[in-house]
Amino acid sequence: MISKEQKGSINHSQIIEVYISQILDIFNDGIYISDNTGKTIWVNKAYKELTGLEPEEILGKYVKDLVREGKFDNVLNPDVVKASEPRSIVQVTKVGRKVVLNGYPIFDTDGKVALVITFIRDISLLSQLKEQIALQQELINKFHNLSTKDLPNSSIIVESNIVKSLLHLLHNIAATDATVLLLGETGVGKDIFAKKIHEESARSKKPFFKVDCTTIPENLIESELFGYEAGAFSGANTKGKPGFFEMADGGTLFLDEIGELPLAMQSKLLRALQDQEIMRIGSTKVKKVDVRFIAATNRNLEDNVKKGTFRSDLYYRLRVAVLNIPPLRERKDDIIPLAKYFLKKFNFKYKKNLNLSEEVESLFLNYTWPGNVREMENFIQSLAVTREKNTIDLSDLPNNMLLEENNNIVLLPTTLNIEDTPLNEIMDNIEREILKKAMDIHGNISEIADKFKVNRSTIFRKLKKYSLIK
Repeated sequence: MISKEQKGSINHSQIIEVYISQILDIFNDGIYISDNTGKTIWVNKAYKELTGLEPEEILGKYVKDLVREGKFDNVLNPDVVKASEPRSIVQVTKVGRKVVLNGYPIFDTDGKVALVITFIRDISLLSQLKEQIALQQELINKFHNLSTKDLPNSSIIVESNIVKSLLHLLHNIAATDATVLLLGETGVGKDIFAKKIHEESARSKKPFFKVDCTTIPENLIESELFGYEAGAFSGANTKGKPGFFEMADGGTLFLDEIGELPLAMQSKLLRALQDQEIMRIGSTKVKKVDVRFIAATNRNLEDNVKKGTFRSDLYYRLRVAVLNIPPLRERKDDIIPLAKYFLKKFNFKYKKNLNLSEEVESLFLNYTWPGNVREMENFIQSLAVTREKNTIDLSDLPNNMLLEENNNIVLLPTTLNIEDTPLNEIMDNIEREILKKAMDIHGNISEIADKFKVNRSTIFRKLKKYSLIK
């Protein structure tokens, strides 16, 4: 400490020199000071706490000697002195802790490195900071998402009578604990309906697990569903592992594409459904579980039963409550609302302002959507990612859509000369051919407008443009 007499006789620089040790001890980072030969001159309190090294173990010793003694695995001082620039490395300390070293050169009056000051920070602290930043980003994203609160909660668009009836039935089924079987083509949204059943049930606060039977290798299905005990088989986790039935206890387990399950697993699944009991692989103990079960398939299970590839007893156990989800082509009233929902979703995500032209809306209604809702969602996302203009027109659509023929309207001529032709001219030729064939088939503007679901004035204007009427 400085006496009152000393305070009156020294300047501020001298005061800082006296207090420098206490000043550096305030830092949460460890501070390690060495000279240009690598000799350790000083460390602060935080350094001891981070590394477990006492000052007397290292002061006065050279950093390379400390490496040989096993105090730490590598050092920064020689690199900083050689480069005369800051350097960074990761170091493992005596106590096995990983720390980040950031070394900075201190120059003398001749411009040569005199000292190296190294700041030491625990990587675990950096991880905590990273987690905090991630949490803050999540909160920011949630705040931004408030601006999309007018979007539907899912892509179940309720416009067609068939979906309205389906959701009414779903609501009644969700109120029970009955096993549910969802039937429908690939891409109709069976997983969305399954999640909605869970959300409207008394189990909504409990876990919901989806298992895609097509993605799990056959030899792992049993362990994934029912779990295993420690040492049950070679490569097993030493602590064992719970299966999806255990993890979904109290909640809902959704098995997608259940028709892909091998026969042996179907038998075990049936017992679990009937008795609400499971047994881990390698165990002799039966565990009770309380699981609401939903299954889905795009297969005709009745045909599979006849072929012997699906157990009849499991099939009838699943057919307690059945929801048959129609393909998109059978619920045309949902097509444009769905398309607009996905446009709004991806417009927000990619900061776009896309909309559909009347011609595209008409084509969407006539297209059969073999991939159903999933195909539409992926297609509109691709438009949002790749298109720069705001209005999606026929030129933005792929040939598989344009070549499809429906409702007596040929949507695209099967032969088209595009060699050395500008794109805008090609599209004009396509549109002209479409309208010409429509006029040949229907003969009047009102009927064509009705077929294409556009205004009569739009058809009239385009027919005039291509000199198809006077």
